[in-house]
Amino acid sequence: MSNATAPEYDAGSRRLAVLLGLGAMIALAWAYLLYMGWGMANMDIGMDMALMPRMTDWEAVDLLLVFLMWAVMMVAMMLPSSLPMMLAFSRDTRAPAQHGVSRLTGFVAGYLMVWTAFSLLMTLLQWGLLEARLISPMMESRSPLFGGVLLIAAGLFQFTPLKHACLSTCRSPLAFLMTEWRPGVRGAWVMGLRHGIYCTGCCWLLMALLFLLGVMNVLWIAALTAFVLVEKTWPQAQWTSRASGVALLAWGAVLLAGMAGAL
Repeated sequence: MSNATAPEYDAGSRRLAVLLGLGAMIALAWAYLLYMGWGMANMDIGMDMALMPRMTDWEAVDLLLVFLMWAVMMVAMMLPSSLPMMLAFSRDTRAPAQHGVSRLTGFVAGYLMVWTAFSLLMTLLQWGLLEARLISPMMESRSPLFGGVLLIAAGLFQFTPLKHACLSTCRSPLAFLMTEWRPGVRGAWVMGLRHGIYCTGCCWLLMALLFLLGVMNVLWIAALTAFVLVEKTWPQAQWTSRASGVALLAWGAVLLAGMAGAL
């Protein structure tokens, strides 16, 4: 192989390694979710499964298991929509080629650190909602008022400037890399951290909808994952955020109207 083609070959190999590594993480995360989802759907035997928290009266180990559940779920749901950013980062030629793997590892670590922190917050929120009897031990909303308010909040957020600022950044990997580029592995970690913050700012209320839809409802998890993937990676679909906002507002209004009619 000539020297002229070697850099191109190395870059192609690096992109393939990126795809294979991140694909393996996503596949393992989804395997875990399917395992947990099966346990929730088969409660007669599911509670004897490893990694399954107790239904009520959580202790420290249950909080740890729920935190693990949220952290893995965020990997499964959010990494697919961030693959364009990861690939764009792996093609960046401003850093020495020998530092490519280390920088990419730092970038992914920074990104996932943000979602790990988010998972901790969601774990504590789920614990509080469970103790307040706003969600059931099956991890679904048991309060029409809570569900309606959550839907309306999520619907309104789809129209906010914050949502669209974060979404625009997530949709433009090259623009992000041009404005946020930093040298070294630590710089890559900071870049991943900042990308994770934008990504969380874009999607946090959509993730909170799982308290209504079912925290371990695999079908709803898959539907939200597909929606986030389209919303973040398809710039032509400008209508998706507004259309989803209208749908969420209507759904929330129906829930609240049904609750008012039952009074």
